[in-house]
Amino acid sequence: MNEESKVKILLVEDDVETSEFLSTFLRDSGFDVDTVFSVTDALSHLKQNPYDILLLDVNLPDYSGMELLKSIKGELSLPTIILSAYGDTRSKIMAFRYGATDYMVKPIDLEELEARIWVQLGKNSKIPSDFEEEAFRIDTSDILLYGKPLGLTWTEFKILQLLLQNKNRTVTRDRLLSILSTVSSNRSLDNHIKNIRKKIAAQGGKNFLKTEYGMGYRLIDNP
Repeated sequence: MNEESKVKILLVEDDVETSEFLSTFLRDSGFDVDTVFSVTDALSHLKQNPYDILLLDVNLPDYSGMELLKSIKGELSLPTIILSAYGDTRSKIMAFRYGATDYMVKPIDLEELEARIWVQLGKNSKIPSDFEEEAFRIDTSDILLYGKPLGLTWTEFKILQLLLQNKNRTVTRDRLLSILSTVSSNRSLDNHIKNIRKKIAAQGGKNFLKTEYGMGYRLIDNP
């Protein structure tokens, strides 16, 4: 996706860790993402930039995300996906009444979020054809295998996330070590890989994780 054709997203999320997690995934997926942490900053960005879609948290430090929806309703025709911790019917109806076009309950499944973005943009063909067949799903705080959480530590999560983002490609040991501040040695990395394999096996998973001797590790589609 070249720069001219990139979908431009405004992500409004006040939790720094969640914002970074979501924006990193979306950028890696080829989207152009701006992040802000308040309604005030969101309004400023919306006035200055043409966005294709808005991803909006509800609980923000200055105003509610619903207030942002009300303020732009009638002025901007912008697909908006609410990202909320509230899954009750009343909250969803209120969001749709104020102009939201979709609603997701946290924790957010990343692949589902990407699929919903393409649907909102009327580009369903962009959804990967094997979407429903994926064994792994990345969540905001864990990774699911066949729909069940693996129960990973944060370090294990970061390792497996990187391997999933480079599926069927070898990720070098040096690259894994460089992004994981808690991993200080090859032995430590090997121990984390060993634990990940055990947790995959405990969920009935196959040998998805391959060792490329002298190079690194590779996560494959079909063991």
